[in-house]
Amino acid sequence: MNDETLREQTTAESEQTSPTTPSPEPEVVETLPLIPLEGAVVFPYIVVSLTLDELGAAAAEAAAREGRQVLLAARRPDAPADAPITDQLFSVGVVARIEQIGTLPNGASGVVVRGLVRAVLGEAVQTTPYLRFRFTRRPDVVERTPELEQLMVEVHAAIDAVLELRPGVTQEIRNFVRSIDDPGHLADNTGYSPDYTFAERQELLETFDVNERLRKVLAFYRKQFALLEVQAKLRQEVQESAARQQREFYLRQQLRAIQKELGEDTSEAAELDDLRQKLAAADLPEVARKEADRELNRLARINASSPEYQMVRTYLEWLAELPWNKYTGQPIDIAFARQVLDEDHHGLQKVKERILEYLAVKQRRAALGEENLRANREPILAFVGPPGVGKTSLGQSIARALGRSFVRMSLGGVRDEAELRGFRRTYIGSQPGRIIQELRRAGTADPVILLDEIDKLGIDYRGDPAAALLEVLDPEQNHTFTDHYLNLPFDLSRVLFLATANTWDTVPPALRDRMEVIELSGYIEDEKVQIAQIHLVPRQLRANGLRPEEAVVTEEAIRCIINEYTREAGVRNLERSIGAVLRKVARRLSEGEIDPANTPFVVDAAFVRTALGRPRFTNETRERIDQPGVAIGLVWTPVGGDIIFVEASAVEGKKELTITGQLGEVMRESAEAALTYVRSRARSLGIEPDFFETHAIHIHVPAGAVPKDGPSAGITMATALASAATGRLVRDDIAMTGEISLRGRVLPIGGIKEKALGAHRAGIRTVILPRRNLIDLDDLPPAVSAEMTFIPVDTLDEVLSIALLPPATTTDTLTVPQRSDVLTPAS
Repeated sequence: MNDETLREQTTAESEQTSPTTPSPEPEVVETLPLIPLEGAVVFPYIVVSLTLDELGAAAAEAAAREGRQVLLAARRPDAPADAPITDQLFSVGVVARIEQIGTLPNGASGVVVRGLVRAVLGEAVQTTPYLRFRFTRRPDVVERTPELEQLMVEVHAAIDAVLELRPGVTQEIRNFVRSIDDPGHLADNTGYSPDYTFAERQELLETFDVNERLRKVLAFYRKQFALLEVQAKLRQEVQESAARQQREFYLRQQLRAIQKELGEDTSEAAELDDLRQKLAAADLPEVARKEADRELNRLARINASSPEYQMVRTYLEWLAELPWNKYTGQPIDIAFARQVLDEDHHGLQKVKERILEYLAVKQRRAALGEENLRANREPILAFVGPPGVGKTSLGQSIARALGRSFVRMSLGGVRDEAELRGFRRTYIGSQPGRIIQELRRAGTADPVILLDEIDKLGIDYRGDPAAALLEVLDPEQNHTFTDHYLNLPFDLSRVLFLATANTWDTVPPALRDRMEVIELSGYIEDEKVQIAQIHLVPRQLRANGLRPEEAVVTEEAIRCIINEYTREAGVRNLERSIGAVLRKVARRLSEGEIDPANTPFVVDAAFVRTALGRPRFTNETRERIDQPGVAIGLVWTPVGGDIIFVEASAVEGKKELTITGQLGEVMRESAEAALTYVRSRARSLGIEPDFFETHAIHIHVPAGAVPKDGPSAGITMATALASAATGRLVRDDIAMTGEISLRGRVLPIGGIKEKALGAHRAGIRTVILPRRNLIDLDDLPPAVSAEMTFIPVDTLDEVLSIALLPPATTTDTLTVPQRSDVLTPAS
């Protein structure tokens, strides 16, 4: 018998006293030795064994010498060890009689005591070698009233009902409880129920009023009865289910034995059994379970050589392999999610904040419960931006932060709706759509699915795949997504859908309405350098078989690659170029051209130019504006912002307007509006009144193989026309963007952030833009805003006054090259 067993062991026997009604007696203060109890409460009428420490053993021996009565009081679990002994004990205990003192098999002292009456402790009169306290006895005062009699009947009934539901309770125990007629004895006898907590036992001991004590016991056992009733119901359901499954198992075994005796036991029967077991383990929803049972029974009646047999079997295998109720997602940890995003991506602060807000909302809704979660689900996030800025890797980071599987579905060029929603089972070789296929590969019903390149979905006579995505991405519908092949509802509400696109204009409006756009702009040069040093260079070192101690790429080399070889919004080509440079290093190390003793090999700008050849990009802004009629504009492209040169020339001849450069209708209309405005301001600009009547105007935008369109080049065309007509040069350190009206008003346009970043990449630090677009500059990185100057304008007159230089002293607009400047084959 160990200490814990001795302390908790209770006996079923107890003194039964006849119901009496003692009259109140004057309180008498007595003193007795006290045994402190650790986590135990002793009630009157109850016999219990206790393990004694040194202090308790001394008190028990003293009590045995004085009349075998002793005080028992429990220690407060929250009392500090250095507090006075009076503060360490509960103020209400019990007077008990020592029945037996002895030594346990483990050598510890033990005692068997019988509770007699409640006691209220006073002050301590002795603390060594044992405790002795003053106390006052508090016997039960019972007045037999109809209310008390009814209360006892209800308590007996509640206790009997609980004992009826408890397994292993003998009839003798139930009869003993029913025989207790004393109210206080009945209430105290329940105090040793294993369902009581220590606090509840002490509270029951401190309840002196017998009626109130019985009410607490009644409430406690009613609660226990409700809990046990639910447990009994669940236990019965489990037993019935197990019995049914066991019965089916025995029947199938008997059927197999009969078929074996008849010579009908074939491999098809074994396959059916295997398929039946897989379906049973798949945890199918009720609707899918009924369909699976129906098809399984149908399969058992089909000849194995029939084509329909293989069709039904394949269908059932799909049902068995799908993760109907398998979830692997971990609880959302916002701090961990922030750490993952910062580790995987440099910059993109606003994008990261929006993702963290999205995850925080999911965390809060999950805390409210599934019903509230379904009532108002989150939108689908769509990352829109140029290639190489980290849209796909953001999805991977979100999946890692949530502890979920990551699935990437490339939608570029998908034209058939059936690719997403599956084919009907009536067709030979039909199968589910890609949504269901990816879920089976993921093996979980809550992965992160990234719909990549959603702006490149096609449409033809076979259907509209964008329309097929409407149900998938609608939070109000996707919990009953129905694939054409399965023809059963599959819950996609736990799937976290993300989408990526390079441009948002080609996405159908109905699909856009179901998604929330998070725009990703291009990186500035400093951000690219940081990304290359932290992520790209270490990854390319590993990819090309190099160790960090063998090659070092300097910041100068990275900036050289960025400015001279990879002028892009993202970092994809930057990583390719770094890989190309490191391949040269790996080859030289392998061929012995680099001495291993002199490693690490330092990759500098000179080595980059040697490895990658002549630079692909140069800063041409200043050297190209060397004559009137040329202005620098800003454009938005799917790969980020960029600069564009608009050229205008006036040639003597008949009046006409020629526009070249593969411009769209909107851009042509902007050119015509610009010409009309310049003609209307001819006098104020110093242009001859008949200049446009005697000159042919030609507007050209270089890079003629690239289609161009949009209204934002309006002020650039007007400035180039005014420059060509007046002979005044345009400033070569200014780029401009904005739409114009016939009245000369400068109207706002879109893509300001991307255009400003494009100007910054090209080395231009001053930009003219519509005043109403100033609010868009808040999205610029602080490093770019600090280096650039933005001039807001309202009218084209302001643009011309800023962009045009004063008239030159010479009227020549063309420079004829000298003979010494002309290269000949002989030279």
